[in-house]
Amino acid sequence: MLHSTIRRHALLALPQLHRIFFATSSPLSGGGTSSRDPHFMVEYLVNSCGFSMEEASKASKRLEHLRSTENPDAVLAFFRSHGIDGTNLRRMISWKPGCLCWNVESNLTPKFQFLRDLGLSESDLVDVITKNPFIVSLNVQRTLLPRLNVWESLFGSRELLLKYLRKQCWFLSSSIENVVRPNLNFLRDECDIPLERASLVLKHHPTFIAQNPNSLRALVDRAKGMGLTTRSRMFLWILHILFRVSREKVEAHYKLMRSFGLSNSELCTVIEKQPFFLTFSTDFLRIKMEFLVKDIGFTPSFIVKRPTLLVLSLKKRIIPRFQVMEILKSEGLWTSDDKLHMFLRTSDQKFLNNFILPYKDKFPKLLEISSAVAE
Repeated sequence: MLHSTIRRHALLALPQLHRIFFATSSPLSGGGTSSRDPHFMVEYLVNSCGFSMEEASKASKRLEHLRSTENPDAVLAFFRSHGIDGTNLRRMISWKPGCLCWNVESNLTPKFQFLRDLGLSESDLVDVITKNPFIVSLNVQRTLLPRLNVWESLFGSRELLLKYLRKQCWFLSSSIENVVRPNLNFLRDECDIPLERASLVLKHHPTFIAQNPNSLRALVDRAKGMGLTTRSRMFLWILHILFRVSREKVEAHYKLMRSFGLSNSELCTVIEKQPFFLTFSTDFLRIKMEFLVKDIGFTPSFIVKRPTLLVLSLKKRIIPRFQVMEILKSEGLWTSDDKLHMFLRTSDQKFLNNFILPYKDKFPKLLEISSAVAE
């Protein structure tokens, strides 16, 4: 739960968040020198912000109610005083031309201060806002504050919340009541995935739970259509990977693995145990399978039972350790072909202690291989 670092805003406890309301800033007309020329803002955007005529004409359509540049002048001065200028300023105005109508004192200043009080440095603040300009349009008390409260609860710490605010903020654009809660409830009620397990994915990829609920349901249907079951403890990660990987890429992986003799049932077994191989490029997966099957001699059924082999690094783990095994085998020091997969999977330190250091003086090549991998 958010502890007290925000001086002007009291954060609500998660159980109290029964209703989230949304509000955006109301347009304000300036009171300076009047102008009834419907195109005066086009010239203003070109001269003051560096817009092209085409860009300015498009943006000015949202500003036709203005009769003065007084408020836009104040907004531009405020943004520039915080280091938001040039391309970043044009990006913000293009995204929401109405931001030039916001009141600096009652709208922008409190929001910037709120984000500072949250724990963002000045440079972080500028970065967050220029990458995610929508955040400035959120009402602090009705929207931004409750959403931050819920997301911090889901992340489990302020540090993780700030990390993702600096990295990507668009998950904050999703409604808690209409998107986040329904998705979490759906995973819990229809996929047997409790919040504790869902949090494991959330802490790495918050956008997964911030997707449209219909899209999440479609992902589940897609997974089931592939023959995968919600009973797998990896089902949540499977959904997350399908969220990131295109249907075409998954189909290409299926086609490739079938070419090595795997059945659809065996593919389901592999995915339910180790779905992360679906994120690899098809060419990389082909090279790895060819090495495992043709060079090492593993059968496809052997790999199905030990799918972790598919996610081990080919360059840093599989190939160099296979080279070590070949050297030991040629000297009569390797007699455990049936345990080669364990040889590949053992930790680096254990591998070094058991297979490199005992023979480093007699076979310097082993240490060379190990050192090359470390580099």
